[in-house]
Amino acid sequence: MLRYTLIHPEILAALASAGHGSRVLIADGHYPFATAAGPNATHVFLNLSPGKLSVTDVLTALVDAAPIEAAAVMQPPPDQPTPAIFAEFEDLLPAGTPVERLDRFDFYDAAKTDDVALVVATGEQRTYANLLLTLGVAA
Repeated sequence: MLRYTLIHPEILAALASAGHGSRVLIADGHYPFATAAGPNATHVFLNLSPGKLSVTDVLTALVDAAPIEAAAVMQPPPDQPTPAIFAEFEDLLPAGTPVERLDRFDFYDAAKTDDVALVVATGEQRTYANLLLTLGVAA
């Protein structure tokens, strides 16, 4: 039995086949998974029902299993407040992880690139709760 908090076989396989600089998208339940994800990505659907599992649940498991070098979030328009989940992301990511803020369409473009190795669909109901991680080097 694995000792990580992450034991999902498809996610582990996708992480094992990814390398330094590969990306992982953890997306909320509103994300257009079929049209805004990289062509090489493994898709894992954990969105059993609304609110199950959350983006932060998945992030907690991934941080335990893989080195994270950087992250990007989908920034809402200027007339909307910064989502509270952004602070949760920063608390869960390794200390000092740079977090880039991309507008919606720039985020979609970044998530469609060839280096996205894994897309995890969640049942997260909060809006703008999408996180694009860049994998680092194992220490």
